[in-house]
Amino acid sequence: MTELKNDLLLRAAKGEDIERTPVWLMRQAGRILPEYRAIRNSLSGFKELVETPHLAAEVTIQPVDILGVDAAIIFSDILVIPEAMGLTYEMIEKKGPFFPSTIDSEYDLNKIRVAEGGELQYVYDAIEHTLIGLDGRVPLIGFAGAPLTIFCYMVEGSGSKTFSKARKMLWQRPDLAHKLLGMITDSTINYLQQQINAGVHLLQIFDSWAGILSAEQYRIFGIPYLEKICNAIDLQVPVTLFAKGAHFSIRDLALLECNTIGLDWNMPVNLARQMAGPGKTLQGNLDPTTLYADGKEIVKETKKMLADFGPHKHIANLGHGVYPDTDPMAVKLFIDTIKAYKHDKN
Repeated sequence: MTELKNDLLLRAAKGEDIERTPVWLMRQAGRILPEYRAIRNSLSGFKELVETPHLAAEVTIQPVDILGVDAAIIFSDILVIPEAMGLTYEMIEKKGPFFPSTIDSEYDLNKIRVAEGGELQYVYDAIEHTLIGLDGRVPLIGFAGAPLTIFCYMVEGSGSKTFSKARKMLWQRPDLAHKLLGMITDSTINYLQQQINAGVHLLQIFDSWAGILSAEQYRIFGIPYLEKICNAIDLQVPVTLFAKGAHFSIRDLALLECNTIGLDWNMPVNLARQMAGPGKTLQGNLDPTTLYADGKEIVKETKKMLADFGPHKHIANLGHGVYPDTDPMAVKLFIDTIKAYKHDKN
């Protein structure tokens, strides 16, 4: 593997001393960049881009070249896992993912399978293309959706404000829910292991819908499956867990075999540090809408975030993915402010 010229992200994740805070953005490879839109608009749709390795690699590298981030994250989607399990999805323009079939019963469950990982060769090929293109400039992040979040889509069939259908299954058919969560977990472990084999330097697990459950339910249907994944990965590479909206889970997440806990913008940094303990790095957590503000306000809020986190065990990011109508120049200002910032280390 090519030696990294910039390993700030990995050192921050491991809690090592760093010269400055590293920065990358969730959804940095995407609609905010005209260069991305030019490629995307030449294709039949989002899925064609995800499934075309050399193009997925090209858009993965764009934010490194254009924005100057300290890491690339492979261009893909969390919903490749249900597809590999036999439940196909469509990406509806301006609406999001849609599953023509959903999991409602044992009959449905028997029609899908645990994905061995080989079904997603196009992702590993994209990783290979990306690593060649990056040539060691920055680390490459691999990722997957957390089992609970994937479960929500496979049962609900699309995005939802409440995911009431998925949550109904947790109450009425917890046995079926656990079977499906177990299959998703085993599929995800296989997938992440093959991403590691392909050469990613760090993994992030996105639990986008963690916050829809109570703390008690999340300990039953969320945490045990994250724990199984973390134990299987066994810190072969650093692992970040991002459970959006689940502030109540930080103490539980901190007990798992992960390096970094991602925070959304609603979580006070000092409280998160207290809950996570001294052994974990934190990632985040500027409100994405801050990037709609004028330049002076963006600089002020970014510096405040950096001061709140301090010089150690922090990876700068937004508290969620960058919104698609964000001005790329505002994103660049956010990144440049972080890269120029000097912490008071006294």
